[in-house]
Amino acid sequence: MVGNTPNLQGQELLDELSSRYVHIDDLPWVDGGSEGIQRKILLEDKESGILTALIRWSPGAKLPMHQHLDFEQTFVLEGSLCDHEGECKAGDYVWRPPGSRHRAWSPDGCLLLAIFLKPNKFLEGPRAEPNKEGD
Repeated sequence: MVGNTPNLQGQELLDELSSRYVHIDDLPWVDGGSEGIQRKILLEDKESGILTALIRWSPGAKLPMHQHLDFEQTFVLEGSLCDHEGECKAGDYVWRPPGSRHRAWSPDGCLLLAIFLKPNKFLEGPRAEPNKEGD
């Protein structure tokens, strides 16, 4: 099996084609890569890059400029998430096409469900990849 849920107890005992029932409360919050951002990883496939996670943003948390290498989907459960194009409030959904770039922030904090088909490419901040000649 390629995909998994980190910290999900007993999944190694399941048949490869069995459903994985994830009790969200049993999963730990882990570092989300930027100050004030944490996540619970629901599904991760490092080979393909797929990641589904609950992501919790503290009030004022920011994500530096990044590029989506494939479709990204976000459903906001609580609070709101903003970028230069608008605000996605609780109960709203936003998706971004491959190649889109933005900075994101949450003025009052939020909880969201995010689905990434490939990891983000960070263009600013500590996770930014060095600029290669010809980029």
